[in-house]
Amino acid sequence: MRITGLLATRRSLVDRLGHWEDQARWQEFFETYWKLIYSVARKSGLNDAEAQDVVQETVITVAKKIHKLRYDPAVGSFKGWLLNITRWRIADQFRKRVPSQNQMAHSSDDRSTATIERIADSNAENLDQLWEQEWQQNLLATAMTRVKKKVAPKHFQIFDCSVRKEWPAQKIAAALGVSVGQVYLVRHRVAALLKKEVKKLQKEVIPSEAKRSRGIPPKLR
Repeated sequence: MRITGLLATRRSLVDRLGHWEDQARWQEFFETYWKLIYSVARKSGLNDAEAQDVVQETVITVAKKIHKLRYDPAVGSFKGWLLNITRWRIADQFRKRVPSQNQMAHSSDDRSTATIERIADSNAENLDQLWEQEWQQNLLATAMTRVKKKVAPKHFQIFDCSVRKEWPAQKIAAALGVSVGQVYLVRHRVAALLKKEVKKLQKEVIPSEAKRSRGIPPKLR
């Protein structure tokens, strides 16, 4: 999603979520999950505009239903709940590609409808695996973003060079003007913070309504 598209999506969501409380938490939710939802939508076969619609409609559905969600792993995880909402919104976009009812009498349109349904069904079969992969990647990327805000820029640079770029400690020390011992120390400390953020994200549900509610997770379709 291009920056202009992201900004437009965010502005539209702000307008549509205007009457919900705790805008800061919804903004945090959007920042945490939009890339995940968008990426899964795109890899399911949707174009940029359709994927943006999936992001918006998924967040709107979550906002409307979250107060009924009881976070209970025995009943179902938030990750699975969000997957189902995303799955249905993706299916909605495929259905919108089908010609209007007054055009469906033609056999060519019938074939088009069947083709789209087969594509949607095929994507649904692979969506669980895709979601899990994207979820883990998004979890790590979000944790990295949070850690980056909490540590000194040079410390994060040391960690990035060591972990992502896989530079040897001696090269990092020479390039950044620090000792080899400091490289190992910073890498250990930042890695510990990253692990902590990942665990925190795994436990997060978002907007606190879900923790207060005692209702059973709803059927959203």
